[in-house]
Amino acid sequence: MTRSHLPLHSLATTLTFVVVQGCASAPARPASSPTPVAASAAPASTTPAARPRVALAQPSIPLWANGAPGALGADSTDQPILTPYLPPAGTANGTAVVIFPGGGYQHLSMEKEGSDVANWLAGTGVTTFVVRYRLGPSYHHPTMLGDAQRAIRTVRARAAEWNVDPRRLGIIGFSAGGHLASTAGTHFDAGSASSADPIERVSARPDFLLLIYPVITMRDSVTHGGSRLNLLGREPAPELVRLLSNENQVTRETPPTFLVHSSDDRTVPVQNSILFYDALRRNGVQAEMHVFEHGGHGFGLAPKDPVLAAWTTICESWMRRHGWLTPVQ
Repeated sequence: MTRSHLPLHSLATTLTFVVVQGCASAPARPASSPTPVAASAAPASTTPAARPRVALAQPSIPLWANGAPGALGADSTDQPILTPYLPPAGTANGTAVVIFPGGGYQHLSMEKEGSDVANWLAGTGVTTFVVRYRLGPSYHHPTMLGDAQRAIRTVRARAAEWNVDPRRLGIIGFSAGGHLASTAGTHFDAGSASSADPIERVSARPDFLLLIYPVITMRDSVTHGGSRLNLLGREPAPELVRLLSNENQVTRETPPTFLVHSSDDRTVPVQNSILFYDALRRNGVQAEMHVFEHGGHGFGLAPKDPVLAAWTTICESWMRRHGWLTPVQ
């Protein structure tokens, strides 16, 4: 099986294109940048699924020590937590990634899109943090965004404790978790300097985004209906739909972004990623997008598909080109 890389030189205003075979790519750098390794050339032993589980899970910590604001109760579903995963001793490179698992804003895929992802990234020297955020139908926007921003601020404010660089803090999200990640990447603030809480004083802006088959828009014709319902409720106001359609919120300050999707995704249409990629390019934000011909939805690290599993290798190459896998000196 082979996989071709086709550059997306520009997207038509209709945001429609055809992936002939395997993967369409839009380099974040000029053509002289290193070409990602083709899936057929990647040895099976290098795939994340074949690597030993190396991340060192740490005790989970509540995002708010005295209870989350707006909590409807004291159950686990009412109190968001952050679980750190440390790379093996001596391998940490100073980069941190906060992980938002998917699940339609109704449940969370905490293993396939959480701890498995933490183990993959730990193998590259990245320190990771899996977030259990609050969900619908009990909670709606802005609760989820508040949880995401608090997670980012917590890692940045306590970076020295985990030996990470607060200027090298990325986020990764899958499906609805990708919507939450893209929301955090387009609705951030610099923090409140006057806050009595030191965590609230720091910026919630991530330094880069990794969006994997993400929900991006809340528009009826393209969105994932369940995610929209759980996030916004049954009859959201038009202005709220636009606010949380994150392709509308991209600016030049949006962080560099890496996207992965499949053409045959029947749950979250690939147009979601295309809309965001196009907005990034129009605003001059560094972006790279890979669209696989086959993969469907919810493939995670795709351990049973050697072609699809190559997205992690491609992602590592992108992170390396930007310097996020180079150890802090």
